[in-house]
Amino acid sequence: MRAIRVAPLALLGAGALTLLAPSAAFAAPDGASSTFNPTITPSVIAPGGRVTLGAGGCTGETTVSSGIFDTTTIPSGSTTATATVDSDARRGAVYAVTFTCGSTGTSRNVNLTITGGATSSPTPTPTPTTVPTASSTALVPGGVRGGLGGSSGTTDTVEVAAGGALVVAAASGALYFARRRNADRRH
Repeated sequence: MRAIRVAPLALLGAGALTLLAPSAAFAAPDGASSTFNPTITPSVIAPGGRVTLGAGGCTGETTVSSGIFDTTTIPSGSTTATATVDSDARRGAVYAVTFTCGSTGTSRNVNLTITGGATSSPTPTPTPTTVPTASSTALVPGGVRGGLGGSSGTTDTVEVAAGGALVVAAASGALYFARRRNADRRH
């Protein structure tokens, strides 16, 4: 009988967590809401290949920089631009590409992996010493390369505060129901 009374409260708590977690994840460091979501297509490419850079959610000019291609600007009113990866990019390496939205000042990093084989975007003009190959998707040799899993970058105080508040709320609720249950057993 007791479980029936607790179930709605548990569902309410789970619903609150579901609704609050995404808002904390998209909060900008200054507390403003940000939907800036940069992309790189393809995310795995051979040296000398062309990538499409996307600046979804940025209403102003976006500056894209990395150590493996020239700094590129996505103009205001456009959502994409292209860049050519340096032909001397190290095969098998993962490079950080930094997108900076001019209208909000928000910066995001996206990883770009350099592979050793052909990709769906082969080098546009092969040199006389290379043999053109059929277009295919190549796998990174040696298996999957693990990343940092979101552990790099700056600490966002809004996210830390929201996470701490959720932990305190969950612990307080558990303690309340545990004490209430003990009190009901004594009577």
